Amino acid sequence: MFHRITVKIGSNVLALPNGQLNTERMAQIVQQLVKLRKEHKEVILVSSGAVASGKGLVDAGPNLDTVQSRQLYAAVGQVHLINTYSNLLNMYDMKCAQILVTKEDFRDRTHYLNLSQCINVLLSKGIIPIINENDAISVTELMFTDNDELSGMMASMMNCSALIILSNVDGLYDRNPADPDATIIREIGSEGVNVSDAIQLLPSKFGRGGMITKYNMARKVAVEGISVFIANGTRDNILLDLLRGNDVPYTHFKPVRKTSQVKKWIAHSDGFAKGSITINDGAVNVLCTPRATSVLPVGVIRIDGEFLKGDIITIKNSGGKKLGVGRAMYDSVKLAERMGKKGEKPIVHYDYLFLEL
Repeated sequence: MFHRITVKIGSNVLALPNGQLNTERMAQIVQQLVKLRKEHKEVILVSSGAVASGKGLVDAGPNLDTVQSRQLYAAVGQVHLINTYSNLLNMYDMKCAQILVTKEDFRDRTHYLNLSQCINVLLSKGIIPIINENDAISVTELMFTDNDELSGMMASMMNCSALIILSNVDGLYDRNPADPDATIIREIGSEGVNVSDAIQLLPSKFGRGGMITKYNMARKVAVEGISVFIANGTRDNILLDLLRGNDVPYTHFKPVRKTSQVKKWIAHSDGFAKGSITINDGAVNVLCTPRATSVLPVGVIRIDGEFLKGDIITIKNSGGKKLGVGRAMYDSVKLAERMGKKGEKPIVHYDYLFLEL
């Protein structure tokens, strides 16, 4: 059913309580990946674990601040992490490749395409790409929210048919998982669900993210036409059971619509937005119709920030709610001159517009 798959493995799946890598768990996951490759499925692995691994290998001591400690752990731990994967795959005569990325690689369209080309070459040779954030240099604005965000961007960029997020829980629950009556939400459609009472807001012990980031990212990726699953990576054989339709717990975000590659790039570029525009209710209503529609200056009622032609901008309604993102066809100065006027060229053309409606 799914040919190209991104699999994201969280730190809490790979790390033992003492911070050391759980090599037994890694071996089980690698065995599943090998079986998927033999079934002619293309697998891209987004793996956390470098920082957790580093903590189990070196002591940062009292003289380093939080950023310096993270850089130390990541730089040392990444070597151990990728070597472990490589050694395990070598047992099956398979190879892996390491790719470390930052958000900057997704900001620039040329970098984005170069990264995509590299991964395509690896997949064509039967090599499993193992992607991780370059935590040694990713600080402040260069950082992804967490590897959940990275995996969503990777699945989108590589036009995957499915994204599987392996955590240490069975999926999303309809209420606090500590409640004995809590049950797994098996399927989530385009309308979403109210999970505010059930989602754990705190980050995990070894990772930066929590379930709220998984939920938000999964919904965005599903809107782009990609099936997203959240499942428990500590369960034996979880990947094979899930993909073969066996009776295992998971939460599935149903794909909503097919989206062009350019729109997928724009969808994940909201963190790079240089400014925003607010449109009136009439323009919002037009955008909500099924037909293809661009954002015209006649509907713009406010401009915030300065941007140039080609920059990513955020589109909001009159209440300040974000509707989507798009690439500006001209700069904020020219838009200010054309704002509210009919017959002007679109500020955001439909081909370069991604709506979260």
